[in-house]
Amino acid sequence: AHSKVALRKWLFSIYAFLRFNTSLRQLQREIGVTYKTMHRRVERFTRALDAPQLDLVGPVEIDEVYVSAGLKGRERDQESRSRGLSTRGRGSYEGDKPPVFTIVDRGTGQRYVVPAKSADESTVRLLLGDHEEESLTVYTDGFRAYDPLEDDDEFTRKYVVHGDGEYADGDVHVNTCESHASLARRWLSPHRGVSKDKLTQYLRAFQLRNELFRKPGREALKHAVKATL
Repeated sequence: AHSKVALRKWLFSIYAFLRFNTSLRQLQREIGVTYKTMHRRVERFTRALDAPQLDLVGPVEIDEVYVSAGLKGRERDQESRSRGLSTRGRGSYEGDKPPVFTIVDRGTGQRYVVPAKSADESTVRLLLGDHEEESLTVYTDGFRAYDPLEDDDEFTRKYVVHGDGEYADGDVHVNTCESHASLARRWLSPHRGVSKDKLTQYLRAFQLRNELFRKPGREALKHAVKATL
């Protein structure tokens, strides 16, 4: 309300951030404000976005990836993180490579990207918990966190084992998840290392971007503003 920058310029910056994934450095130059001011405005916008509601119809694909997200933006007296993981294997939140789950609901066409503190059975159950069918069909890879779904009447799990060279068996695959996760990685790339504290905000913005993708400019901007109200 007290900004010296015209409202239309702030709206333009939000539109460019979502539609074109413009970096905050570039937006700062376009609008003519400091990077700190631009960062604060965009962060305020992303914080206002609601978490996606997962009301699944199915069949559903689910897959997990690990993204680099450390302690960027923390106070200077914090211990700096080491570059990458010290041991090979899957990432972890503590190791600055938190898991991000991608869920594709083939029944509705909806796609979701949800960061998590851990890639374990309880997280998987939480993500898949709201579904319409008595038994939700779930397609996965061979990751062990999905194994308990086979012993649960709420789910019908079918899977491929990538380690055995299996990537698709008819309808059973997670290829759509992997494709969408690749887009999420590209979304994060221009921002040069998102803090794991802010990863949820950036991925919610990515979720909103997908909703705007096929809307014309003015309608897309209205939808973006409405999403924060």
